[in-house]
Amino acid sequence: MFAVVGTVPDKDFPLVCEPAALSDGKLIVGDCQIPINRGTPALLASALQAGEYFGAPPPTACLVGDIGTGAGSRKLYAYLEQTLSRLEFSSLTFHYIQPDVDWHKRLLSAIDQMPNRPRLIADAGFMYAAKMSGQAGVYEIFTPDIGELAFLADPDAPHPFYTRGFIFHEPERVPDLIAQAYASGNAARCLLVKGKTDVAANASGVIKTISEPVVPAMEAIGGTGDIITGLVAAFTAMAYDSLSACIYASKIARMAGAIAKPNPGSQVTDIIHKIPLALRQFF
Repeated sequence: MFAVVGTVPDKDFPLVCEPAALSDGKLIVGDCQIPINRGTPALLASALQAGEYFGAPPPTACLVGDIGTGAGSRKLYAYLEQTLSRLEFSSLTFHYIQPDVDWHKRLLSAIDQMPNRPRLIADAGFMYAAKMSGQAGVYEIFTPDIGELAFLADPDAPHPFYTRGFIFHEPERVPDLIAQAYASGNAARCLLVKGKTDVAANASGVIKTISEPVVPAMEAIGGTGDIITGLVAAFTAMAYDSLSACIYASKIARMAGAIAKPNPGSQVTDIIHKIPLALRQFF
């Protein structure tokens, strides 16, 4: 069993930590029904589609409402600090949570007390906390975009805002940025850099690039990166090695996009619904 930790952009959404499910196009966690548009709900829906295809157990979703103030995130940090030592997960995927260095350190301490240490995956803000606390190396997988990779590569940057603009149109620099991220100790054991061409890498450098199929309309659809991270979480939970999980996630997301034939007005759910068909074609 694996868990996904994240937020919902609704200040009134309660803290829940229950197995997730899909029903009538909604994400179901406990008594809560959550629209699947982007963010952590899209990540979870993608992981569920992959898990259901293989008959794997659903992820546990640990969610809270947070509209950017950090109040919900702090509540979730505190809950996990108190409960993780009594739980057992094969992997933990951290998504949209307000980065907080002190809470991050306390959370890692709680993870150290778990019966079996899970593989740790981080996307979005949680990579920032991992870097700023000097603990990136304890993570199995990061899934940055190119701007976030530049932040990881810059040992002095306090926030991705200060690096993103300089490399947004320079994908050819990705191998160098990967090398710099590892040299500065700010990368997980495996990286999946999301972009027009996705790049799977580790401390040895670029291992695999994935650029096919090409679906240009996906770049205009919010949440496609969340699909990839959700698939990474699902494949990791099914005991695939980290590089394979990253490569398969990238390929399946692109195949689902090609099957969906999206246009710039399409929703991320149009692609998520095609994940089972993409899996059927790939495996």
